[in-house]
Amino acid sequence: MIKHIVMWNVRGDTPEDKAQAIAQVQRSFESLRGLIPGLLKLEIGVDTSRIDYACDVVLYTEFDNQASLDAYAGHAEHHRVKNELEGLRIARHQVDFTAS
Repeated sequence: MIKHIVMWNVRGDTPEDKAQAIAQVQRSFESLRGLIPGLLKLEIGVDTSRIDYACDVVLYTEFDNQASLDAYAGHAEHHRVKNELEGLRIARHQVDFTAS
């Protein structure tokens, strides 16, 4: 199994702007459920710590193998989500690893 974790900070001049951006990230990624072969699990988490070095939102996904993760990266629905979120993100961090 491959775990794919992505964290973002989003744009927003006010807390309300940030909340709207985070909600869009959530909606966009949740719309992928059931559409990507090999995507076993998808969770979206919103930071509650409010510490200055925390990211705003995290995507946690599990894929059955590396080939499925590679296919996800090029999948049309994933590209749709990336386009929907264009301009909302100001920082992005990613970790992919094989679960033992």
